[in-house]
Amino acid sequence: MAIKFVPRPSAERGNANHGWLKTFHTFSFAMYYDPEHEQFGSLRVLNEDRVEPHTGFGAHGHREFEIFSYVVSGQIEHGDSMGNREVLKRGDLQMTSAGTGIRHSEKAYGEKQLHFLQIWSMPSQRGLKPQYFTRHFTDEEKKDRWSRIVAPVGSEDVIEKREATGPAPVHSPLTLHASLISPSTTLSHVLPPASGSFPSKAYIHVVQTSGYNPHEPNGAQITVSGPEGNSVELREGDGVYITGDAGHMLSVRNSGDRVAEVLLFDVE
Repeated sequence: MAIKFVPRPSAERGNANHGWLKTFHTFSFAMYYDPEHEQFGSLRVLNEDRVEPHTGFGAHGHREFEIFSYVVSGQIEHGDSMGNREVLKRGDLQMTSAGTGIRHSEKAYGEKQLHFLQIWSMPSQRGLKPQYFTRHFTDEEKKDRWSRIVAPVGSEDVIEKREATGPAPVHSPLTLHASLISPSTTLSHVLPPASGSFPSKAYIHVVQTSGYNPHEPNGAQITVSGPEGNSVELREGDGVYITGDAGHMLSVRNSGDRVAEVLLFDVE
């Protein structure tokens, strides 16, 4: 099948301003519900959050989700019932495999606003032992290339240790790539094989780095194109659902005048 693009405009995401928290929801979450945007393959939650200093999410419970946080700016203080305590900064990623159940807290640390993406995926197996992992990626590692920062357990270069190099391990059929794409630069990405007869799926999200904006998006701009010449333009906060046959190549071009921070998910 030809590659199909279905845009997810930023201004149509779920959005709430609680004062201490400004949040966007790509998928149904909390009080936001949209039956057309509940999940995409194993990708269940993609929240873009801004948390004011000295505030955050107090201790609360989760089970049977793979939960990871991608820090854009500021610092996040993580604590959990497994005894993990640490502060993460830009470029850091923490992965919590909730399994049979954990409690954790996520709070803004220091005097600056925290901007991070909280992402949940559905595990391939229930009843897993809870685990926690952290990974660290520099801007240089992501500059004008896809840096693989999350990958399924058992994949190449995936090390199941709390601290290690390479992508964080996830118990889901999901791989996350991150990039900082310079103006006029084009990156390619080949859709990977999918299980059974299902088409391959990918999701692209442009991080809203220029500031909180619940209205029509501005800031960085990219153009995503398929081999048949079809394309879609995205601005900060926008996303796009992508389906197509394995082996088809996507082109992601920075068509704006500033660096675009882009996340690309391969999912099943």
